[in-house]
Amino acid sequence: MISEELVSIDPLDLKFPLELNKSILSSFEVINKTDNHVAFKVKTTNPRKYTVRPNCGIVLPQSRSNITVTMQPQLELPPDMECKDKFLVQSVITNPGSTPKDINPDMFNKSGGNHVEECKLKVIYVFPPRKPSPVPEDSEEGTSPTASETELQEHSEPQDNSIKARDLILKLMEERDFIIQQNAKLNRDLEHLRHGRQEHRTGVPLLYILLVGLLGILLGYIVRNV
Repeated sequence: MISEELVSIDPLDLKFPLELNKSILSSFEVINKTDNHVAFKVKTTNPRKYTVRPNCGIVLPQSRSNITVTMQPQLELPPDMECKDKFLVQSVITNPGSTPKDINPDMFNKSGGNHVEECKLKVIYVFPPRKPSPVPEDSEEGTSPTASETELQEHSEPQDNSIKARDLILKLMEERDFIIQQNAKLNRDLEHLRHGRQEHRTGVPLLYILLVGLLGILLGYIVRNV
């Protein structure tokens, strides 16, 4: 008679984060704790509601097999989020080299003298994880800026640039006016210089004429007195 435990199931509760109109997955492992090949088979009290893959198989010595359970989409939430569905995992030692195709219902028939080990699993509904809120909460010190703050920063940068550009333009216009004034002053000074030179040039012949006339008068006076 076999006294050792053939397999262990992890976990013993199948938890489904229940969401309406959506298929939900859960899983567990069948762990072979012996040095023998172990065949297993999974049953449920509500086969229309769940799909089990694989629902039977062979677990090699000191190995494990992962079982995925899919719950069909539900149209409404159950009262008090309670579920009475259960699963049953049956396991039995099989011959080395056996494959899933060799598994048949007679292997799990206790009346045939087979040592069939059974383990029950419960189904538990849990609330799905909360999705992050699209609206950020009040920001605290050290947190990232909100969308509105980021938008204000983006708008303030072009405004700063426009102010700097306007100040630069005003400064250039002032320098331009100063240069125009200096240029006009230089032109006036040049005109004065030109007029002074012309007067100087025209004054030299007049003096010459006066001197010549004076000399003529003196010569006439000398000649008459001689």
